[in-house]
Amino acid sequence: MKRKVTLKQIAKELDVSISTVSKSLRNSLEIGEETRLKVQAFAKFYNYKPNNIALSLKNRKTKTIGIIIPEIVHYFFSTVINGIEQVANENGYSVIICLSDDSFDKEVRNMEMLANGSIDGFIMSLSKETQLKGDFHHITEVINQGMPVVMFDRVTSEILCDKVIIDDKSAAYEAVQSLIDKGRKKIALVTTVDYVSVGKLRTDGYTKALLDNGLPFNENLIIKIEDVDTCEVIIGQLLEDKAIDAVFAVNELFAVTSIKAANKMGLNVPNDLAVIAFTDGIISKYSTPTITTVSQSGKKMGNKAAKMLIERLELEHEDDEEEEENYKTEVIETHLVERESTN
Repeated sequence: MKRKVTLKQIAKELDVSISTVSKSLRNSLEIGEETRLKVQAFAKFYNYKPNNIALSLKNRKTKTIGIIIPEIVHYFFSTVINGIEQVANENGYSVIICLSDDSFDKEVRNMEMLANGSIDGFIMSLSKETQLKGDFHHITEVINQGMPVVMFDRVTSEILCDKVIIDDKSAAYEAVQSLIDKGRKKIALVTTVDYVSVGKLRTDGYTKALLDNGLPFNENLIIKIEDVDTCEVIIGQLLEDKAIDAVFAVNELFAVTSIKAANKMGLNVPNDLAVIAFTDGIISKYSTPTITTVSQSGKKMGNKAAKMLIERLELEHEDDEEEEENYKTEVIETHLVERESTN
C-alpha cells in the first residue's frame, strides 16, 4: 500500500514550491507543461487527495479576527484589544469581540458562532470557568478544522498553539522584592482563586520572594477572592490585623479597595500600609494616592498576538494535515511603575 502524501511532501520530493504543486494540480497555465505533468504524475502515483476542509477554509477568507475575552471592564483587556485592532487594521483585517463573562458555556457558544464562517482565526484569553473545568475541546476542534488560535494572558499548556504572556511569577517576585527593599516585612497577598493561571503564578512569585529574603510565609496573609462583589468586606477583615505593612494585589480593583479599607481604619497609605498592584491602568494613575503597579504592556501583548495570528493566516498551507507546527510562546517584558502608594 502506497504511503499517503501531502502537498508539502510532493513539493519537497520534486524540489518545487508548495504553490507550484497546488497550481499544477489545478492545471494552472502559470506553470510550465513539463512541471505540471511531472507533479500530476507523482500525485497520481501516490493517490494524492486534497484536504477539502483545508482548501475550503483557505478559499473563504473573511479578513476578520475573532477576539474572546473574559471581561471588558478590566483595563488590561481593553488595552490588549487596542493593540490587536491596531495591527489588524494595518494589515487589512477587522475584528469581532465577544465576551465570555468568565463562563465556559458562553466561551464555547462564542467559538461555535464565530467558527461558522465568520472569522479566519481566534485570539483569546481563557475564562475562569474554562480553566476550572480544564475542558478545552472547543478550542481543539477549531484548531483541528485548520483555524489558528493565539492565546494571551490566561493560557493553558494543554493546547498546542501560539501564546503571548508575561512572566507572571517573575513580575510578582519583583514587585514583592521592591516592598521588602523598602523595609516591609509583613506583606499580604490579595489574589484570585488558584485555578486562574495568572493568579497561581503570581502567588508563586510572592511566596518565592518572601522565602528568598528569609521572611516567614503565612498562608493567613493570602486571601483568594472569587466574587469581586465581596472583596471589600474580605479585604477589610484582612487589614484589621494592624501588623500588616504592605499589600500586593493581583489587580487594580483589589488594590484600590485595599486603600479604601485602610483609609476607613485610619491607616495612612503608604506610611502604615504600602500597596502594589498588577495592571497599569486609569485607576492607578488617578486614585488617591496613586498606585505603584506592575505594567503588563497590554497594547504590546495585543500587537504581538495579532502579528502571530496574521502570520499564520498569511502562510500558504493548502494542505497541512501532516505538517508539524512550530508554535511559539512570546513573553512580553514587564516593569514596575513607582507611584505614591509605596513611597
